Amino acid sequence: MFLHSYLPVCFYIFILLYCIRPSQWSPRGFLHRFYDPRYFAAGLENQIYHPFTNRAKPPPCSRSRPGRRSIPSPSRRCPQRPAAPPLPPPAPSRRRRGRPGPGQPGGFPGSGGFGGRPRRGVQARAVPGAQVLLNMPSEQQTAVKYYVGVDVGSASVRAALVDGAGTVLAHAEQPIQVWEPQPDHYEQSSADIWAACCSVTKEVVRGVDASQIRGLGFDATCSLVVVDKQFQPLAVNSEGQSHRNVIMWMDHRAASQVKRINATQHRVLSYVGGAMSVEMQPPKLLWIKENLPESWEKVGYFFDLPDFLSWKATGVTARSLCTVVCKWTYTSDRGWDDSFWKMIGLEDLVKDKYEKIGNHVLSPGEAVGKGLTAGAAQELGLPEGIAVAASLIDAHAGGLGVIGADVKGHNLPCENQPITSRVAMICGTSSCHMGVSESPIFVPGVWGPYFSAMVPGLWLNEGGQSATGKLIDHVVRGHVAFPELEAKAEASAHSIYTYLNSHLDLIKKSLPVGFLTVDLHVWPDFHGNRSPLTDLTLKGMVVGLTLSRGLDELALIYLATIQAIALGTRHILEAMQAAGHEITTLFLCGGLSKNPLFVQMHADITGKPVVLSKEVESVLVGAAILGACASGDFASIQEAMAKMGKIGKVVQPNHEHKRFYDKKYKVFLKLVEHQREYRSIMNSL
Repeated sequence: MFLHSYLPVCFYIFILLYCIRPSQWSPRGFLHRFYDPRYFAAGLENQIYHPFTNRAKPPPCSRSRPGRRSIPSPSRRCPQRPAAPPLPPPAPSRRRRGRPGPGQPGGFPGSGGFGGRPRRGVQARAVPGAQVLLNMPSEQQTAVKYYVGVDVGSASVRAALVDGAGTVLAHAEQPIQVWEPQPDHYEQSSADIWAACCSVTKEVVRGVDASQIRGLGFDATCSLVVVDKQFQPLAVNSEGQSHRNVIMWMDHRAASQVKRINATQHRVLSYVGGAMSVEMQPPKLLWIKENLPESWEKVGYFFDLPDFLSWKATGVTARSLCTVVCKWTYTSDRGWDDSFWKMIGLEDLVKDKYEKIGNHVLSPGEAVGKGLTAGAAQELGLPEGIAVAASLIDAHAGGLGVIGADVKGHNLPCENQPITSRVAMICGTSSCHMGVSESPIFVPGVWGPYFSAMVPGLWLNEGGQSATGKLIDHVVRGHVAFPELEAKAEASAHSIYTYLNSHLDLIKKSLPVGFLTVDLHVWPDFHGNRSPLTDLTLKGMVVGLTLSRGLDELALIYLATIQAIALGTRHILEAMQAAGHEITTLFLCGGLSKNPLFVQMHADITGKPVVLSKEVESVLVGAAILGACASGDFASIQEAMAKMGKIGKVVQPNHEHKRFYDKKYKVFLKLVEHQREYRSIMNSL
């Protein structure tokens, strides 16, 4: 009788509670958690959940489509909290720059180099679903804000979806084409680059609520883009191939032009370490004028590649302070120096008030124009009108993503010290060493000082090595034992560099692995010296070769090359410290930072701890920081750096190995001394 009378009443009360109280403490929410073991592991309160779109079975309370906001069904009531995320699927296969899959060649140096390029097409990891909410015990729910960062490297374009905490939620990559029509000439296509930007951006935002995407930031290599007055591509080659309208940063065709520019000893050269690099834009402009007069007459605009991307997104031809200061001789206090351009024979640029190279300059992270245009929004798969930031050079974006991270609790010498005690090293195809100071420091052979070129309000010095990842690829792939290495790496389901690291551990026996090169030494300037010697004519050197041709010898030359790159870093740091920088800690990011041998050698040889970012894609985080600042969600770049940059692993130097590496460094310096002696002898003929 009791059951007949009260059971229906209890049932209807349960249904009423179910409908009117759909919070996390409702019967539905409680039972959901009771049957979902993830909530016992993660806890119920203050957790950020990232629901992934379940394409096989759409959420019952939503009629959302990828890229659209979720719309509650009129036939049933949606809960105010997000549904629990489905159990994570097996990790999808993804090829990141510098991280090939099992058995794939390339490994770490492929991050920005030309070896081990990813296959054609977009390579992506899982993308978050239609909406991401902060799950709190209260009724109030807060939508997570997203930012998109796009990074154009030497061999590929990458994009990432990043949240306000600096977490990379989705990542995609697509290779871009490089032409090398003759030695020291490297060209690309701006159309190919933009198409890749669109592909990877669409991939990372697929399935995301567009209303949560707040800002877009670009970074790119400091390559030169040439277009006519209608913004159509112009040829930068004698073949007249107009689609090849980009002279890459690493192109050294303008060697004679840069020699003439440096001979002027103009005052602007003091801001580039005393001598301009062939990798900067003025010598390339002069080369075009002298060698391609037809293209020169038709030119409407010269863009640094990062500025070209912000123009494509907004239709605004404004330039970033970062690009024009670092690569074009602009200064933040005086602007362009007419006398310099007239002195080097480019007075044409002065006549039109610098319209061709930029007369509207914005600080990095500042919003450009009215945001994303309708056309660009459709191409990129993003909402029209979202904030687009003034861009950065790729290395500077990497510095932004890593150098400002909170280091408390890691027992590092830079803890409780200003950011000026740190150097960010961005290592991919080439390497850049970014140090900041409160007042200008002039370092012979090191670019800068540049005011506000990376961190607003601080002066930047930028050392660099023109070939690092590319050099490692060149040495390894050119060795006679490379086919054997490739086969064994594939059989063991490892990248070639992971296999080489393991092989070194096998042959070292009782010695520290670094000691294997006691009789093998490398001078790494196979593509000239950028810092601190600024000598384009220097060549690579190897001392200690034998007739052996096996895998052991390949592993040893690989190790010696990595050590030479680290010794080059020590050379740069010593020059910066001699000029007044006080450097205690290295912060590494980029593809080579994923190689534990590369990282440990830099710690041991410099004697400084190395900090790795929690997010290995620090360059993309840096680009996203720009978008976050442009959106207005952060008051400053410094605030965004502190909140979005996170420390991962810390690698300490082995101080007991110091004596060995001090001796290696002495040999290292002797190598360049001897090379110059040999040149002097031969030039006396």
